[in-house]
Amino acid sequence: MDTILALREKRKNLWESAKNFLDTVRDENGMVSAEDAARYDKMEEDVVNLGKEIDRLERQQRMDAEMAKPTTVPITEQPGVPKTENEKKGRASNAYKKAFWDSIRHKNFIDVQNALSVGTDADGGYLVPDEFEHQLIDKLQEENFFRSLATIIHTSGDRKIPIVTGHGEAAWMEENGLYPDSQDTFGQQSIGAYKLGTAIRVSEELLNDNAFDLESYISSEFARRIGTKEEEAFLVGDGKSKPTGVFPSAELGVTANGASITFDDVIDLYHSLRIPYRRKAVWLLNDSTIKALRKVKDNNGNYIWQPSVTAGTPDTILNRPCYSTSFAPELAAGNRPVLFGDFSYYWISDRESRSFKRLNELYAANGQIGFLASQRVDGMLMLPEAVQALDVKAKA
Repeated sequence: MDTILALREKRKNLWESAKNFLDTVRDENGMVSAEDAARYDKMEEDVVNLGKEIDRLERQQRMDAEMAKPTTVPITEQPGVPKTENEKKGRASNAYKKAFWDSIRHKNFIDVQNALSVGTDADGGYLVPDEFEHQLIDKLQEENFFRSLATIIHTSGDRKIPIVTGHGEAAWMEENGLYPDSQDTFGQQSIGAYKLGTAIRVSEELLNDNAFDLESYISSEFARRIGTKEEEAFLVGDGKSKPTGVFPSAELGVTANGASITFDDVIDLYHSLRIPYRRKAVWLLNDSTIKALRKVKDNNGNYIWQPSVTAGTPDTILNRPCYSTSFAPELAAGNRPVLFGDFSYYWISDRESRSFKRLNELYAANGQIGFLASQRVDGMLMLPEAVQALDVKAKA
């Protein structure tokens, strides 16, 4: 932890040095020589690399904490006393958990059918145990940061979500006059589920090695692959056999002239979002756009981007958190490179549970066992006005 705090402090100091250097080398026209620009770019690159190293160390801490958890459960019941009301049922039971992992590890494991019958998937696999489901969700949120910003619901079928499309109003009225009849108007958004899957291969030697932590490997690999594709769809998906992304769904807040962003553009985008949504609003953009914003100052000469010095806290733009993603569009004409809004109005619908299926024969010639992992999920922005976009048009 001390190492991370030291790196954060070093990153902050380096950023202050980079800003001061840039301010001191500008000429009377505000321009910077090629040599000084290259030196500044190197300093900025060091700031970025320190941020990546901090992220890596924080992920390592989370994994160390996960690996440090006990692998066995102490006996808490008295011998000879049967477990009754406190015993977990269905996919949360220890019997289901044991049967599931036995079926994953062992070919033709036939003594598990009764226990696994409660979690049989329609496609021939088995739904993962509840405890493992929670582990998968936690790892998905690590791989796909957008899940921590959105609202997640669990559904068993397609759902129509009622949303308010127009608000009623109060009005001044005469004494003893009629109360004005002004009603809210409602619409509906339909949210369904799209299937997302991947095939994982494990060698027979590893699978038969009891020291190999199959549970952690599958959960991490599943989260890495699924989380990446989820994040891409939640951000820029076109709604065709995948969720509808937030970038194409957001309302247009500001149009920038040319492939550059000014302080006025950022201020206009900030204020294009209505006040109630600003309380939880964050910025969403990619690294190259953040790089451009690092050089933008407010009217008092202060840089609007500031690095975080607290563990677990994101960097800020105009004192609001900013999140970087490689799936955000580039800063170029015709794109929407920046979003600002309350992303809790983006709803993610998880359908039922994640499912695993073992393939015994497909990769047998290579000495491997295959596993199919899949989930059903949908996502959409329920209230477009809660997120505002900056659109870049070609310079006139």
